[in-house]
Amino acid sequence: MKEVGTHIVDWLKGYCEQAQTKGFVVGISGGVDSALTSTLCAQTGKLTVLVSLPILQDPSQQKRAERHMQKLKNQFANILCFDISLTEVFQVFKSSLQSPVPQHELAMANARSRLRMTTLYAIAQAHDCLVVGTGNKVEDFGVGFFTKYGDGGVDLSPIADLTKSQVWQLAKEVGVLEEIIKAKPTDGLWGEDRTDEEQLGASYPELEWAMDFNGSEKVLNARQQEVLRIFRRLNAANQHKMNPIPVCKIPEDLKG
Repeated sequence: MKEVGTHIVDWLKGYCEQAQTKGFVVGISGGVDSALTSTLCAQTGKLTVLVSLPILQDPSQQKRAERHMQKLKNQFANILCFDISLTEVFQVFKSSLQSPVPQHELAMANARSRLRMTTLYAIAQAHDCLVVGTGNKVEDFGVGFFTKYGDGGVDLSPIADLTKSQVWQLAKEVGVLEEIIKAKPTDGLWGEDRTDEEQLGASYPELEWAMDFNGSEKVLNARQQEVLRIFRRLNAANQHKMNPIPVCKIPEDLKG
């Protein structure tokens, strides 16, 4: 995987130079995707701004994020770190929507992601940087496991062609902290350590298998059939995230 890492670093550097920006902004969650992405950005030598944005965060996630940020700051001279709590902002936002959005847990979980996106773009503009996505291939193109205009709102996606298994491999190769690699994946949007597998109903290796499956379903066992159903349901439901925004094309003769 070393060559893959080098390829991504070169791609990031080239994109940054072509865009004529100073570097990158990466939201740090304490998970392996953001840890790998930020490490690769740091390796470009360009300004890399690491931002932790806790909102009623599980303490274990926050501590992993802080340790990762400090590790990169110690390793690279091009690192800036910010820890910005959005808990108060989120609570005010949530309370102001109690009437039109009564007790809608998913709407508020997605709102956390969108508040973070807004913050990352404010920081990026102030530092003349690009906002870097941290989604992997399974999340971004398999099951659509991201928030539209939240963590899906980015300028470029360096690891979106890597499966989660490949992310784990490359993270180990570039020296991401072992505690982060071993941590159970979670999107951190629920104020608790609710894992991705609990939300999705399948593990990442299972979803990777389903994403590549093109054989006969007759030979599948019960669990494989269930995983395939989960993958297909999520893939179909989240096409609106993975496809371009539909545009209503007006016939020329109607435009006058």
